[in-house]
Amino acid sequence: MKFVQIATRTVLFLVVNILVMFTLGVILVFFHVPQRIGGDANFYSLMILCGAMGMGGAFISLLLSRFIAKMSHSIQVIDPNTSDSGQQWLVQTVYRLARAEGLSAMPEVGIYNSPEINAFATGPSQSQALVAVSSGLLGNMRPNEIEGVLGHEITHIANGDMVTMTLIQGVVNTLAMFLAWVLAIILTQGSSRDNRNRGGGNWFMQYMLMQLFQNVFMVLGYLVVAKFSRWREFRADAGGARYAGREKMLAALKKLQAVHEQGADQLGHNSPALQALQISGKTGGFLALLADHPPIEERIARLERPILS
Repeated sequence: MKFVQIATRTVLFLVVNILVMFTLGVILVFFHVPQRIGGDANFYSLMILCGAMGMGGAFISLLLSRFIAKMSHSIQVIDPNTSDSGQQWLVQTVYRLARAEGLSAMPEVGIYNSPEINAFATGPSQSQALVAVSSGLLGNMRPNEIEGVLGHEITHIANGDMVTMTLIQGVVNTLAMFLAWVLAIILTQGSSRDNRNRGGGNWFMQYMLMQLFQNVFMVLGYLVVAKFSRWREFRADAGGARYAGREKMLAALKKLQAVHEQGADQLGHNSPALQALQISGKTGGFLALLADHPPIEERIARLERPILS
């Protein structure tokens, strides 16, 4: 994805965020909410503050993502000129897939010591991306399976998934914070007026209600984030199949399925915030809506569907 495409994606989501906030503002104005929380000035100031904090927090997290990943996992970045044949193969495979995906800058490649079978891609942009694999993955997968995994991760980078997820999370953060404050202010309005008349303020109750409502709205917002996350995993699987080879991507997923069925939990704990090949259990109902990865059986089934000519 070129710079123009990334910029277009960013602007699009920012515009969507602004339109959502504008529409929400119109609805709340129609119901005279600004007057209930202290007038138009307070209302629009609150909108701007929540937008800045919601989007700002998400983007700060994105900017620090590669650094945090390296520190938290003790990732050893591989020197592209390394004399180690295994590490050289890993780097060159990532570079070959990155070039096939049309990336102009090669991502950093790193290894971290963990028994879990895992890999992930992170970073604030395509030119500052990192692909990291665990020692457990390297020790338990064949080269063709590893190549399928790497194709999956490179597709995440090429699709700009890290930026897109950040923008969606920013919208969710903004809406959750804004609606939480509005409800908290409205519900404590009478009590706050009485306290002001006595020279005090009911800030503690207001803050506690805001926290409660924000957590509820964040859970509801996460349903949207999780839905998109599951969709992007299918796209990354398709990209891995396209550039690494369909059989290699299927081999990687089937190996993960076999390990899971044999007791993958014995190999180590998962890292949900970073994991890109996480296996989703066979859960249903509300828990299925919260899963950020689709069931591996469904991922395999999609790749095994006949390709229509």
